Amino acid sequence: MKTLQKGDKKLINAWAFYDWANSVYSLVIATAVFPIYYESVTSGNNDVVQFLGTDFNNSSLLSYSLSFSFLIVAFMSPILSGIADYTGNKKRFMQFFCYLGSLSVMSLYFFTGPDTLWIGILGTVLASIGFWGSIVFYNSYLPEIAFPEQHDRVSAKGFMYGYTGSLILLVFNLTMVMKPEWFGIVDSSLPARISFLSVGIWWVGFAQVTFYHLPNNVFHKKPEKDFIFKGLRELKGVTKSINKQTDLKQFLTAFFLYSIGVQTVILLAGIFGKKELGIGTSKLIIIILLINIVAIFGAYVFSRISEKIGNIKTLKLTIAIWCLICLAAYLLDAKNQYIDIQFYALGGTIGMVLGAIQSLSRSTYSKLLPVTEDHATYFSFFDVTEKIAIVVGTFIFGFVASITNSMRNSFFILAIFFLLGYLVLSFMKKKKGV
Repeated sequence: MKTLQKGDKKLINAWAFYDWANSVYSLVIATAVFPIYYESVTSGNNDVVQFLGTDFNNSSLLSYSLSFSFLIVAFMSPILSGIADYTGNKKRFMQFFCYLGSLSVMSLYFFTGPDTLWIGILGTVLASIGFWGSIVFYNSYLPEIAFPEQHDRVSAKGFMYGYTGSLILLVFNLTMVMKPEWFGIVDSSLPARISFLSVGIWWVGFAQVTFYHLPNNVFHKKPEKDFIFKGLRELKGVTKSINKQTDLKQFLTAFFLYSIGVQTVILLAGIFGKKELGIGTSKLIIIILLINIVAIFGAYVFSRISEKIGNIKTLKLTIAIWCLICLAAYLLDAKNQYIDIQFYALGGTIGMVLGAIQSLSRSTYSKLLPVTEDHATYFSFFDVTEKIAIVVGTFIFGFVASITNSMRNSFFILAIFFLLGYLVLSFMKKKKGV
C-alpha cells in the first residue's frame, strides 16, 4: 500500500471517516435509543433494580456506570498514550479500543430486562471505555495527518462526517423502533436491540477505511523491551512540558471550565426537557435530529469564521452563545403555551454551536502543541480534562437540582462555568495561527 503524505486529501478524508464510524455510538447509544430502551425495561418495581446485590434507582445506576467508565478512561489514557508514543504503535491501541467498544455495543442485544441487567451495565461501561479510549488516539493523529493551517477545516470535517453518518443510522433505527410492523417485527424489544447490533457493525465496519490508510509508527521508533517504564517516563516528560507552557495550561483550564457546561448540556438536556418542561418523547427525538442537522452546518460555518478572526476569538464567540443558551433554559417556563417552539429554538441554537465548539477545541489544542513526537500523550491530557469535566458537571447539575428542586437552577450554574471559561481565554496571549 502506498503511504499517503501529510496533508494529502485522501489521508485527511480517511482520518475524518472515523468520526463517521464511531459517532453512531454517541448519538444512538449514549443519547437517543439506548437510554429510552433502558428506562423502559428497568422501570418495573418502582424504578428500583438490583445490581451486585445492591438496590439502585435505575437512572442512578446508569449514571454511576457512565461516570465509572469516564474515570477509568481518565486514569488509563495518559499511561497507555505514553506507551503508545514510546513504541510508535498508536494505531494498534486505537484499533483495540474501537473493537472493544463496537463488540460491547453489540452485546447489548442480549440485554432484555432485569434478569440480564449485568449485560446492560457491563456492555455500557465497556462500550464507553472503547469509544472514549479510541478517541484519544484518533484526535492525536490530527497534527500528523494535516498541517496547522488545515487543522480547523480538518477537525470540522471530522465532526461534519460524524453528525451526518450518525444521523443516517439514527433515522433508520428510529423508523424501525417506531414502525416495527414495516419490518415484520412483532417483539417490542427487538427493534431497539437490533439498533445496538447495527451501531456496533457500522462502527467496526466503517473504521476499516480509517485503519487501512492511517500510518503507524510515523516517527519510526524502535522501542526497547521495558516499554512500559519507558512509556511512563514519556508521560512524565510531557507532564513537565505542559507545566512549563503557559498557553497550554491556560487553554486546558478554559477547556475544563466550558466543557463542564457543554458536556452536561449534551447529556442532560433531554431529561430537562422531559421532566422539567414536559416535552414528549417524540418531540425530544425531533429535537435530537434537529441538533445534529444544524451541528453539521455549525461546524462548517465556525471553522470558516476562525480562519478570519482566529481560533480564540471564535471560541469566545461560541462560549458566549452557550452562556446565553443556559440563561435561556433557566428562563423557560413549562406553563408557557409556546414552550415546544421555544425548546425547538433552543435545540437549534445548541446545534449551531455544538459542532463548532467541539471541532474548534480540538484544532486549537493541536495548534498550541509544541514540536513533538508525543501527540497521543499530549492529547490524553486533553481527553482527561474533558472526562473530569463530565464527572464534575453532571454531579453539580444533579446536586443543584436536588437541593433546589429545579433543573432550571442547574442551567444558571452552568452559565457561570461558561463565563469563567470565557474569562480564562481572554487572558491568553495572542499566538500566531491561533
